[in-house]
Amino acid sequence: MALSKAQQIVSQSPVVVFSKSYCRYCKKVKQLLGSLTQNLKVVELDQEGDGADLQKALAEWTGQRTVPNVFINGKHIGGCDDTIALNSKGQLLSLLQEAGAI
Repeated sequence: MALSKAQQIVSQSPVVVFSKSYCRYCKKVKQLLGSLTQNLKVVELDQEGDGADLQKALAEWTGQRTVPNVFINGKHIGGCDDTIALNSKGQLLSLLQEAGAI
């Protein structure tokens, strides 16, 4: 159930961040992506009733247990370091453009 919910969320938004509201790495990613696009869907796992189940499902799906867990155009991007690295390489904007997020 949680996996299908996560997949549905990802399929319905061009940019999705599964996050925890208190996580500093999540805040960095949300700030970066928020400065580049307004088409950002954030799911705060610590504020969702089934957040722990969603996080377990994401780990099974992506192999990544930690947050932030970032998806662009339905594709798993990774976490904070991965997202920042894409931005540093100049690749994040093109991914967002391809997704129709900017």
